[in-house]
Amino acid sequence: MSATLTVALSFDRATCQYPTDDPLEGCPSGTLLVGPSGNFSTIQSAVLSLPNDTTPYIILVEPGNYTEQVNVTRPGPLYLLGQTLSPNDRTQNTVAVYWAAIAGTGDNAYTSTLTVAPTLNASLTGSGPTGNPVPPGTPFGNTDFRVYNVDFVNDYAPYSDDPSLAVSVSYANTGFYYSGFYSYQDTVYIGKLGNAYFYDSEVAGQTDFFYGFGTAWVQSSLVTLRGCGGGVTAWKGTNTTFENKYGIYIHDSAVIKANNSLSIAGQCALGRPWNAQMRAIFANSYLDDSIRPAGYIEWQDTDPRIDYNTTMAEFYDAGPGFNLTGRMEGGVTTLLTLEEYAPYATVEQVFQYPFSGEFGNVGWIDYAPWS
Repeated sequence: MSATLTVALSFDRATCQYPTDDPLEGCPSGTLLVGPSGNFSTIQSAVLSLPNDTTPYIILVEPGNYTEQVNVTRPGPLYLLGQTLSPNDRTQNTVAVYWAAIAGTGDNAYTSTLTVAPTLNASLTGSGPTGNPVPPGTPFGNTDFRVYNVDFVNDYAPYSDDPSLAVSVSYANTGFYYSGFYSYQDTVYIGKLGNAYFYDSEVAGQTDFFYGFGTAWVQSSLVTLRGCGGGVTAWKGTNTTFENKYGIYIHDSAVIKANNSLSIAGQCALGRPWNAQMRAIFANSYLDDSIRPAGYIEWQDTDPRIDYNTTMAEFYDAGPGFNLTGRMEGGVTTLLTLEEYAPYATVEQVFQYPFSGEFGNVGWIDYAPWS
């Protein structure tokens, strides 16, 4: 498929995803098909069939529930498409990937339903405020991994029991569009040198369900509270972040409880600092009444993990969960001015790299996934 590089990066996604008698109608030549009509019964078997090179590939997945862990290590562009009649509506997704695991005494990395990282060592979370040391010389992994209309579920238990990752990204560039990520504790992990862009997707959790070292931008999405534990976000920084504006940035999104039967008004924190280099910003987002009046919180009363490096902030949030008096009295949340917010206002500003050449841009982000 090396001759189809341009086609693979500019094909008509909706036509390829639309169900027809010939499932691959409208897809670029060389597209792999997973499902009853395809040559692969699992997504992972299709991924493993690909060469470990920079050639772009597309995998189309037929409707169904797939019980498996998906692990992507190859460096070349890879797009994973869920077949659907509604390619711009995540609520109509027909493809879901399920796994059920908790960390227990093992590393969180082993639990993830989807992992994108070049090596096992690169993906390991580790423990403590600095986490797992990644060996020097670890290569950067996938430069352009995208998912459209696929849901990832780690359904070990219907409550926050232990780390149970739905997705893990380290040393890779990833984009998720019209997709869902469902667990209860540590749903989304963006690890060291991990870059992730979420668009019109849903992330559901209960405890620290956005966490990591890397950079994540959540755009026009739904953040669903299944309960309150820890915080929605828990981030930390280390020297492997270089000059990256690492952190979690949630823009133009809605943070709401999973259903009206939950009695969690005023109980959920926007985040807590995994170490003092925490950076989390909620901007122009709607917050329901589940959010604590103070917004963010310390890690613990006896271990606050807050200093001059800590950024736990908001910019023009709204809704019953935004309590100006509570934010001011809590003394933890920073309300950014326009000037203070400006360095974090666009994806181009936050996704910076300690690399040169092909890695030094955001060409892996689909700015118009609806087209």
